[in-house]
Amino acid sequence: MSNTASGLPVGRGLLYLIVTGAAWGTAGAAASLIYRTSDTGAFALSFWRCALGLLLLLAGRGVRPRVRPAAPAGPLRRRAGRAVAVGLGLAVFQTCYFAAVESTGLAVATVVTLGAGPVLIALGARLLLGERLGAGGVLSVAGGLAGLAVLTFGGSAATVRPAGVLLALASAAGYGAMTLLTRRWGRNGGADASDTTVGVFAVTTLCLLPFAVHEGLLPHTAHPGRLLCLLLYMAAVPTALAYALYFAGAAVVRSATVSVIMLLEPVTAAVLAVTLLGERLTATTTVGTLLLLGSVAVPAVGEARRAGRPRPAPA
Repeated sequence: MSNTASGLPVGRGLLYLIVTGAAWGTAGAAASLIYRTSDTGAFALSFWRCALGLLLLLAGRGVRPRVRPAAPAGPLRRRAGRAVAVGLGLAVFQTCYFAAVESTGLAVATVVTLGAGPVLIALGARLLLGERLGAGGVLSVAGGLAGLAVLTFGGSAATVRPAGVLLALASAAGYGAMTLLTRRWGRNGGADASDTTVGVFAVTTLCLLPFAVHEGLLPHTAHPGRLLCLLLYMAAVPTALAYALYFAGAAVVRSATVSVIMLLEPVTAAVLAVTLLGERLTATTTVGTLLLLGSVAVPAVGEARRAGRPRPAPA
């Protein structure tokens, strides 16, 4: 079944979000490598990620055929306003997360941002969109938070710094606003996801530019080739590709389900740590990963079943 506003089938939207969660799972590790390789700050990293991602999105639009949206996109002023609102949410989400990683470490920043995100989104979806979470949804969110805590903190000596926690909470708020706005406008009649992504990244890049200039736009590094490769990867996979899929999927899938599926991010990070970085597979890693995978599977299957049910004919 397709979403009536965008024309994208809900099943495909779920697939897009799963790919997004996996791609986002590599961003935190890439950011940590960039911090080790250079003196890049959080604002500069966010700026270059968005600016290079925007260039890749524009290049991709130039080589693909133009697809007309299934529903009218609306006046230019409305589309610009939506791009500004979601772009500000993205700027807060991304920059505060990278700043939290720099301040309190990857583990604490990830668990606070991704732990608070589903809770804020579930509350916002109930109050603003009328989407009920249900008992199964509550259990799924609780299981996801438990799995996230076990996976992130199990066997580690993470340092919790209040400033980093506050930055991570601000990141979760930006993420929640971005998700809820995308769902609301997608449900009421959205534009082409490609237009949305390009507009959002243009706004975010402009918002970040003065802060990045003040912080130091051009990083200093002894390994420019490695830094360039890391920045290009950040721009291509967890940015241009992932956000294009995210905005398309988040417009047709319920907000709470979106937030839970994004818990695939730490699962991906854990898998990469074991398979590529040579970290030992511990019992806590296994338990946390299984809990997270279970919490993601439950709402995804429920969303697919709900989309497949025939809707009652109008009277």
